[in-house]
Amino acid sequence: MRPIVPLLTPVYSALNEPAYALVRLTAGAFLVPHGLWKLFGITGSQEVMIGFFRAIGLEPAIPIMIAVGLVEVIGGILIAVGFLTRPAAVATTITTATAAIYVHLPHGFYVDDGGVEFSALWAIVLLMIAIRGGGRLSIDRLIGREF
Repeated sequence: MRPIVPLLTPVYSALNEPAYALVRLTAGAFLVPHGLWKLFGITGSQEVMIGFFRAIGLEPAIPIMIAVGLVEVIGGILIAVGFLTRPAAVATTITTATAAIYVHLPHGFYVDDGGVEFSALWAIVLLMIAIRGGGRLSIDRLIGREF
């Protein structure tokens, strides 16, 4: 495909990998506080989270909450640094897509009504990372191995 402004081609080429690394880093880093909340109550009440899991029928609530918290913390860190990127992104895609479908979709679209928009965006970004992998600026690339 030919660019409309050919002079910008070198700029786009130079920024392609750093921009993707920024998306990967941000997505991974932003998952971590959600997991810390579930695991340690650091960013919110752990009791509130347990009550929420129970209220939506996720039982046994505590082990499920711990599993999701581990996926968010460990997966988020791995995605952020680009190590074992695809498996981490698949795991986090599953948890966020599950939340989008079973928790948020029944509340409609808009996030301020508890809707699906935010969790669906998360799931799609994480799915894209699972498909693309770590990229050139990742530990996966540095060690020369990737799933």
